[in-house]
Amino acid sequence: MKNHFKVSVLGASGRMGSQIIKKVIESNTMDLHHVVEHKGHNWIGQDCGKKLLGKNNNVIVTDDLNLALSSADAVIDFSTPSTSLECLKICTQTNTAHVIGTTGFDSKQEGKISGYAEKIVVIKAGNMSLGINILTSLVEKISSSLDLDFDIEILEMHHRNKVDAPSGTALMLGEAAAKGKGKSLTELRGTVREDTFGSRDEGTIGFASLRGGGVVGEHEVSFTSDSERISIKHEAFSRGIFVNGAIKAALWSKEKKPGLYDMLNVLNLS
Repeated sequence: MKNHFKVSVLGASGRMGSQIIKKVIESNTMDLHHVVEHKGHNWIGQDCGKKLLGKNNNVIVTDDLNLALSSADAVIDFSTPSTSLECLKICTQTNTAHVIGTTGFDSKQEGKISGYAEKIVVIKAGNMSLGINILTSLVEKISSSLDLDFDIEILEMHHRNKVDAPSGTALMLGEAAAKGKGKSLTELRGTVREDTFGSRDEGTIGFASLRGGGVVGEHEVSFTSDSERISIKHEAFSRGIFVNGAIKAALWSKEKKPGLYDMLNVLNLS
């Protein structure tokens, strides 16, 4: 191995996993340790370099998380909530930093993540791009400056295959807006809107989700009163922005103390 910082990647054939693997292979600062796919996947036992780049790199796709995390400095994980929690549990045994880009966790699962983060470095973000994290900081600042007569709405759109809604990024923006009010998102989140839902309650945060085509990600936050509207928006044109953020997070984890971090910490925006 040419370097010393060893990274394993979950979801070898996925939208994010495949791009992260390619980036790690090209890196001068880290080595690709192991890559993982779920049991029964047709890539298991095959060379990931051959599958993704057309030439062998001697890293064989495995379904064994214990093997993949053993001796790994960090793991980058864009998978499913259940897989992420399984991975996180093993990380506490192997002392592996866990970079989590997975979304869709429920409150009970979030609690488990916080518990595991008392033992190891966990970097969890609904979105790992620089632009979205700058947007998150701005949303909190704007929210803290406005009175309750400004209604907050968060609109997000993603590709047709995205399962969870609202997106993890939209929820992250909602949490920032709530934090600006000195509240939690649980306290301020509006009711789900279906058919006739009545007027909105003052101070609540509303969400709307759109799905279609191959949209990478669009998020817009609007603050609207009776007399004016403030709107800020981020559009992702390439998944490369998430890939770069995930790799930056993995490298940032080196020598950090156990704890639950996010990209605001990694980018020094906190």
